[in-house]
Amino acid sequence: MNAKKPASRRSLKSDLPRVDAHNVKAEEYKELPELTDDMLARATLNKGGRPLSPNPRKLISLRLPADVIERWKATGPGWQTRMAERLSKVR
Repeated sequence: MNAKKPASRRSLKSDLPRVDAHNVKAEEYKELPELTDDMLARATLNKGGRPLSPNPRKLISLRLPADVIERWKATGPGWQTRMAERLSKVR
């Protein structure tokens, strides 16, 4: 985890302790629909995560003078992306 970024404050906006404390009773199972072969055929597996990029970046090691790096960093957040864009324009 990046120490500079604050932790996410997102919330599911639900009462999870109350939901977790609920015990399902036998009569509640009758409310559930029967699982059919058609339902299983339509099911998909969602692995989550970011979608694969059609143009993934490659990691390289590049030694640059310290003053060059400091000038790019001084331009603010996103300096690496801007540097990559500038380099991609050079042919």
